[in-house]
Amino acid sequence: MEQEPKTILIVDDDPEIRRLVGDFLGREGFEVELAQDGWEMDRALEHATPDLVILDLMLPGEDGLSICRRLRAKQSVPILLLTAKGDETDRVVGLEIGADDYVVKPFGPRELLARVRALLRRASVQQIRLASRRYTFDRFVADLDARQLYTEEGDLVALTSAEFELLACFVLRPRRVLSREQILDWIHGRSADPLDRTVDILVSRLRKKLSGFSPGRNLINTVRNGGYLMTVPVRQVT
Repeated sequence: MEQEPKTILIVDDDPEIRRLVGDFLGREGFEVELAQDGWEMDRALEHATPDLVILDLMLPGEDGLSICRRLRAKQSVPILLLTAKGDETDRVVGLEIGADDYVVKPFGPRELLARVRALLRRASVQQIRLASRRYTFDRFVADLDARQLYTEEGDLVALTSAEFELLACFVLRPRRVLSREQILDWIHGRSADPLDRTVDILVSRLRKKLSGFSPGRNLINTVRNGGYLMTVPVRQVT
């Protein structure tokens, strides 16, 4: 049975970029929706939820960071930022407020396609196939198949797609030091740049959300010159 094509919403005020990226992704088999600003994005979201949003940071009126924050507050849809080469601070802020990845302009279409496909693979419920898909650690229950994290009391911990994929890395490899390069390869399918802070920001976001339900517990340690380590035991639920 053929799968339904994935829908990608492109939010960019440059009509040429919208057309070129939209045409390219359309030829690759995606359904494409176009918006030139946050207002048009909101109208598009009233009709359907896309599988991924490509969002330019430099937009007139409401900027991309504000749109990203607003979008993340309501949806867990993967967000891929389009940023200028010198916008490192904005990239960091974008990742901190919930974006999943970024592409620096000017970019090649194949690089964009690789990032899009990696994010969609990561967001797919079918990505992880295990005999038992539920794990407990500290006071949490992680359901890797449903891609949801709960407390033992049944409260849902809201995680973005990227945050949950990072959590899955730690849950499946507890008490093992994971380098930034390994984590980036597992969750994004790409090599790490020496200046890439994506993993550090994701870990910070995940720590903050876990500590909100388990205050005072240091569940993920930073290992100097090594990477990160989940410090608590993990048990697979049978």
